[in-house]
Amino acid sequence: MKISTRVEYGLVALTDIVIYSENGSSVSAPDISKRQNISHKYLEHILLLLRQAGFIRAQKGLKGGYTLACNPDEVSLSEVINALDNNILAGMDKKDEGGLGPVINDCFWDKINSNLYQYLNGMKLSDFANQCRSRIPGDWDLYII
Repeated sequence: MKISTRVEYGLVALTDIVIYSENGSSVSAPDISKRQNISHKYLEHILLLLRQAGFIRAQKGLKGGYTLACNPDEVSLSEVINALDNNILAGMDKKDEGGLGPVINDCFWDKINSNLYQYLNGMKLSDFANQCRSRIPGDWDLYII
């Protein structure tokens, strides 16, 4: 399965905003770009898609940036994925080629797509962000001499 960089970086950017916009503070695009090693220009395009989908809002000004425009407890990952690329969860194109093709689609790809959809539909953005947050290494009080 191929996932576009738009989907990958969109999920990364949105998760970054969930994690780093605690207490309603905004997260700047340059900060996301630097933390996540994403081209600032490409990130702006992705943030526009996320804003148009209603997941984030932009704030202008000195303390401007992006904040959540939705409740992460109510947004599933499938909604985010579909907003960034509605072809991923659409399933495989079925061609009536005869032979084993349709059988393999039924026995393999349909089950994988179904499991992927169930996972993404059941996983809320807040739960996903919490899982990611728990795996971010904390600041170390370690000095190497």
